[in-house]
Amino acid sequence: MKIRSVDIYILDIPTVRPHQLSMHTITAQSIVVARITNEGGLEGWAEVATIGGASYGEGTPEAIKANIDQYITPHLLGRNPNDFSKIMFEVSKAVRGNHFAKAVVEEAMIDLAAKSKNIPAYELLGGKIHDSLPLAWTLASGDTGRDIEEAKELLQQKRHKIFKLKIGKGDPYKNVEHVLKIIAAVGDQARVTVDVNQAWDETIANYCIEALQDGGVSMVEQPLPTWNYEGMARLTERFKVPIMADESANSVHDVFQITKHRYGNCIALKPCKHGGLMETKKVAAIAEGSGFGLYGGTMIESSLGSAACAAVYATISEFEYGTEIFGPLLFKDRITVNDLQFENFEVIIPDGPGFGMEIDLDKVRHYARDYSYSLS
Repeated sequence: MKIRSVDIYILDIPTVRPHQLSMHTITAQSIVVARITNEGGLEGWAEVATIGGASYGEGTPEAIKANIDQYITPHLLGRNPNDFSKIMFEVSKAVRGNHFAKAVVEEAMIDLAAKSKNIPAYELLGGKIHDSLPLAWTLASGDTGRDIEEAKELLQQKRHKIFKLKIGKGDPYKNVEHVLKIIAAVGDQARVTVDVNQAWDETIANYCIEALQDGGVSMVEQPLPTWNYEGMARLTERFKVPIMADESANSVHDVFQITKHRYGNCIALKPCKHGGLMETKKVAAIAEGSGFGLYGGTMIESSLGSAACAAVYATISEFEYGTEIFGPLLFKDRITVNDLQFENFEVIIPDGPGFGMEIDLDKVRHYARDYSYSLS
């Protein structure tokens, strides 16, 4: 059946604790949710998340909604959602950029198409390789003792044995000491990585990465600003520890250039920054063909968006650095009746129709910014 309506909602959901990055501290996460309904009343739902409005990337929640409403929705109405690849190809010709906006409508069409066939979404993406994926957790309190205590508790619970530390904010040299103390405390039981979120210049990066490498850190994510490709190449050549491109690795064209010129040696995947699940598959193929390791990243999506990420990550052959789709564990509440399952250090891939998530409309109403939206 054809698409009857496209509804876009902006929601703000509080987190269980502050989540500190170099450019923003999250205490309430803003997500953009899409609902696409066909003529029979069947709904496809999807989500993308942003960090700090305009502080992380180019797609703000308000811009995502406005561009979908004005420029993308006309390309969807009256179309068959089973043709999501063709529709998104046409959208790509008519609308430049806007990767987050494209991602959320493509994902909602995939959810709807899969539900109409009563199959999991991963069946439309090539089929599931993994039943579960290794799951990292971000230690982001900024307090060394608290982070060590949290890491030990999570190891005991068998919830995570990969820990990422956000170290882009504050004194970089003190941050390195912070990381080394955590490695000393739990490094024999867990892998420890760091994410700089573009905060260093090359001089600071040279000093800090050398100390981190000697201390046993297993990966350094986006140490330099996105524009400093040559600096990323120099760091990659100098150090043995892997250098991951995240904020700089967006479109298939970005990732091709990064892999061609070795502006890093591993890639963080995020469907929203690539423009959707099918584009994520392309990015993963480019990275794999270039010998780059992969990491299944997150923009701190709730259970709905995390399930969409899980669906596509399940179809990609190998994640050398694990995944971090822990968003549902950071939210105080959820907009789905069910939730993702986490066990034995991994996230379980949902097997229900579509992304396997049942929407709680009352929760969507509660957290939506504009209560005038039609949420029947």
